[in-house]
Amino acid sequence: MHHMYNFLLLFFLSRCMAESADSLGNFCNDDTKTNGSSQTSRNIDLLLPKVVSGTVENGFIATSYGEGDARIYGLAQCRGDVSKDDCSGCIEDAAKHICQLCPDQTDARIWYDYCFLRYATVKFFGEVDVSGIYYYNIENVTDPDGFNQKLGALMDQISSEAVKPSQKGLGKGKSKISSFVTLYALVQCTRDLSDVNCAQCLAIGIGNFPTFCNNRKGCRVLYSSCYVRYELYPFFFPLDPENKSLGGGFVRYKSILAYKP
Repeated sequence: MHHMYNFLLLFFLSRCMAESADSLGNFCNDDTKTNGSSQTSRNIDLLLPKVVSGTVENGFIATSYGEGDARIYGLAQCRGDVSKDDCSGCIEDAAKHICQLCPDQTDARIWYDYCFLRYATVKFFGEVDVSGIYYYNIENVTDPDGFNQKLGALMDQISSEAVKPSQKGLGKGKSKISSFVTLYALVQCTRDLSDVNCAQCLAIGIGNFPTFCNNRKGCRVLYSSCYVRYELYPFFFPLDPENKSLGGGFVRYKSILAYKP
């Protein structure tokens, strides 16, 4: 296992998961508390509209606002397969809720299925950050050896795709497990990462499957620098012509929060 955390905060939350507008998790670094009248806080308020508009326009933005110690750096990205409307709705929700959830912190992150947003007073662009969240299906596959062989091959394929410059950090694909079961997977890096750092982030996430997602029917790794997910139902766009229903209905998931402030 990669020793990548200063500490590991684990808790398990049983819930019914379906595709929704609810955030998957957030992190507010209490070591970076300020107050609403500070210049840094005002800069955050001015940064967020810039982040939202840039993300809606390009699907990604890495920018900053302010000067000196009060300067704030922001990054946001939508999942590369979602529509502009879905991206817009997601990032607008993210900007609104991160202020509500982290009103006094200058280091904050929020994860959704369709987008991710973070800001901090330290410039973090281009650095691999593997703090985040794991979500895993509580049900196990019936043939672990065969499943893991297919999963490993598919992850290798789409990770190689993601690091191609034309792909903007996105890789996705599917693989037949049996006549009736198809495996779907998607990976994405934030677009500030180099190809090498993107490959490193994805490798860490996939490398932690045996620890956090072992033999599960579905799993999501939501890091601050990359996203890895697989399911036994279609969850990405465009929809699979063999199965045009998006999402797996009510699937029982648990979450593990693993943050490194």
